[in-house]
Amino acid sequence: MKNILSGEAFDVIRYRDFRLFLAYRFLMTVATLMQSVIVGWQLYNITRDVLSLGMIGLTEVIPQVSIALFAGHFVDIWDRKKIIFYTTFLLLVGSTILTVYSIPSLNIQQLWGIAPIFVTIFITGLVRGILMPAHTALLGQLVPRELLTAAATWSSTIWHIAAVTGPALGGLVYGFFGIVPAYTVVFAFYLLCSIFLLFIKSPGKVALIAGAAEGMMDRIKEGVFYVFNNKVLLNAFALDMFAVFFGGAVALLPVFASDILKVGPEGLGFLRACPAVGAILMSVILTFKPPVSSSGAQLLYSVFGFGVCMIIFAFSTNFLLSAFCLFLSGVFDNVSVIVRASILQIFTTDEMKGRVAAVNSIFIGSSNELGAFESGFAARFMGLIPSVVFGGVMTLFVVSVTAWKSPTLRKLALKERI
Repeated sequence: MKNILSGEAFDVIRYRDFRLFLAYRFLMTVATLMQSVIVGWQLYNITRDVLSLGMIGLTEVIPQVSIALFAGHFVDIWDRKKIIFYTTFLLLVGSTILTVYSIPSLNIQQLWGIAPIFVTIFITGLVRGILMPAHTALLGQLVPRELLTAAATWSSTIWHIAAVTGPALGGLVYGFFGIVPAYTVVFAFYLLCSIFLLFIKSPGKVALIAGAAEGMMDRIKEGVFYVFNNKVLLNAFALDMFAVFFGGAVALLPVFASDILKVGPEGLGFLRACPAVGAILMSVILTFKPPVSSSGAQLLYSVFGFGVCMIIFAFSTNFLLSAFCLFLSGVFDNVSVIVRASILQIFTTDEMKGRVAAVNSIFIGSSNELGAFESGFAARFMGLIPSVVFGGVMTLFVVSVTAWKSPTLRKLALKERI
């Protein structure tokens, strides 16, 4: 065991602050996804209106996208650990609001309706807009440059394990113990996150380089221009945005489970878990064999494979085949996630990392939410199966154009940049 753990894949784990960061990230993701599941069930039970569920995403994405660039500016000039710590406190506030709101004897629902739920969702959106660039930037300070790809792989692995654990735990606690205990567990996890953060030694502020912009708006523009002037970063971010925008069928899974596969809510839960399970398996593989050779080609092939999976899934009427397609989509998606995360870390200077990560978070945030809207809109006017096939074909088209127009990305090998 000692020889196994002494390999390159585990070198990054030797750093105490990185281990604490992984523990924080796991608990943070579990708590956030638990809260998301509980809020969805609670809101639908109150309103019995599917439109209210759609409003959750809109209420969350607007503040996230609106604050991201400003957050990136401050992430680059303030202590990143402190930003994460104080922002996590806002999540404690939000979970407290939901817990108190859900106590039946207080009758808050009769007085305020569903407003407190949407206030918390809005707070969560603000927090996401701040934490996404802050997490990325802090990670780059916790480990040496040559271990950034390994760090990104471990971080992705932890996130996907939490992505399976969080919704399942939220449903179990809610189902067996009730809504107030469920929100209390979420609060406890956020509190543990804060405790783990306290033990991470702050790397301090990043030294500004000579000649850097000083005003806030100038620094924000500097970050945006940095991305758009770096073809590797821009093409990697754009590839992710359009692939998610066109290729995601997750928003339509309830319809497939109900009308096509006829497997009910239990089958739906299994289908939702399949991509994350595939991503976890691939993360384990990439931990031992990081994508540092032919990185750009692996990125393009993985997004192409994701699009193919979506097309096959659209035509499948067999539950096992559909589940396998979603499993493979998670495998392919995780390769692209890790390569893109490594590109961001390696191609961005420390003093610019917060702003670049903020731009990336806008790409990701807009593509996820707008992609769900695109899927629903296309399904409404094209039909369910044609809409998913169209999305998969468009994903293949985007990959092909990117490979043709961006030879630098196509030929990229991260090991040559470390």
